[in-house]
Formats: sequence, structure tokens, C-alpha cells
Amino acid sequence: MKEIGIAMVQMRCDKTEIDRNLQSMQEYIEAARANGADFVCFPEMNITGYMDPAKHPHAALSRDHEAIRQVVEWSGRYAVCVIAGFAESNPAGKPHITQMAAHHGELLGFYRKRTIPADEADSFVAGDSDAGPVFNVEGLSFGLSICADIDDPQIFRSYARQGATIVFESAAPGLYGEQATRDWASGFAWWRGECMTKLRKYAAENSLYIAVATQAGRTIDEDFPGGGYLFDPQGRCIAETGDWSEGILYGRIAAGKEAP
Repeated sequence: MKEIGIAMVQMRCDKTEIDRNLQSMQEYIEAARANGADFVCFPEMNITGYMDPAKHPHAALSRDHEAIRQVVEWSGRYAVCVIAGFAESNPAGKPHITQMAAHHGELLGFYRKRTIPADEADSFVAGDSDAGPVFNVEGLSFGLSICADIDDPQIFRSYARQGATIVFESAAPGLYGEQATRDWASGFAWWRGECMTKLRKYAAENSLYIAVATQAGRTIDEDFPGGGYLFDPQGRCIAETGDWSEGILYGRIAAGKEAP
């Protein structure tokens, strides 16, 4: 059975610094492709950073923004599938938290975050479907989920029913407490525990691979824990990052539904 190389990027995403984040993205894509990755998954809102739309409405991007077109172009230049996130402008009201997928220079589509917790509800609005579309690239069928979607098992069940082999979970869970006294180890351990408890269960229940890419590091007013994980269809964690440092976690999976 064909094997697919997966790269889960753990990166700092500076808020509203779109050009800087794009530069980092390109470097990560180059490195991932050089290491045999067929897919490169970035964290939630990695292009725009986890921006406050009330303070920075200009940083919410339309789907046809030049930054989106640039990511699509890179997917062709480097012959790779790129999954990336941004705050999406919404003429009807509050912006969406959106993940895009592009492959070989073509835009495959978008997924809007379904699960908007209370601390995001004043800033963002949920997507309008139980789960997004299932894409197929290089014989691998996949779905997308975003951060707090980890609390909705129905999303993962829906992807499995649609025939997905893997779900890419892109995240940016902000850490609580004062930055000056930040306990990075406890923040990393908390998010790891969330993934190990919930995603491991969803993977086993639905015979899915689940890959996680998380924002990491300090931004101007908020910190993120990092955490890259890859679960197999038996619910085993077959790859994980050792800490919250920026970098890439690599894994290989079977393109079909059977476990490797």
C-alpha cells in the first residue's frame, strides 16, 4: 500500500504580520518537501496570526486575497499539498476561522471552524455545516478540523462516514495567566493531554489517522503551547513533538483505510 509523508508544522505566528508569517511558511514548506513530505499542515490562523478582529479588521482576509493565492502557488512550485489557516473576512458580520487546502497549484477548498467556544464568540462566528468536505490527494482522503472542534466527536464521525482516511487538526489554544511568569511545561502538558485523551479516542472509534499542528511560542500579547501529534487508526500515538519548540514533526501513513 502506498505511503504518504506528513509534515505537521509547530510555528510561531505573529499577529497581523502576514508577510512575516508567509516567509516562515515558505521556509517550512521547502524543508518539509526536502524531507519527503507530500502534505504540510500548518496551525490554526497561521497566516494572519490569532488576531483580534475588533482591533485589526484589516488583517481578516478574503478567500481571494493575495496571501491565499501565494500559498496556492507554493503548493504547485513545491509539488505538495498545503493546509493553512487564516481569519476570513465575512461581509455578513464577524469573521470565520478558516483552514484552506491547496495541491499542485490548485485550490481544493476551505473549512470553517464549527466549534466556537465562549471566549471566541464575541470575535468569530461558526461555520455552517457539521463537517467540511472530504478532499482526495495522492490517493489520500482527508478532512479538516480546527482547535476546539476537538470537543465535537460528531465532526470526526462525519468524516469517517464520508470515507476519510485522515483528519488534520490545526490548533492555536492560547495559554492562560501572565506572560512574564508563563509555565510553558504545564501549558504544553495540558494541550498534549487534550489531544491524547480526545483525539486518540476519535481515531480508534472511527478508524482514522489524526494529525495535529499547533501554534507555538510567544506573540505580542499571547502565548501558545505547541504540540504536534500523529494518531493511527487504532488510537496509538505514532509520532509526537518532545516540547513546545518551533519545528516540524514528520510521519508516514498508509493512503488507504487499513493500518500500516
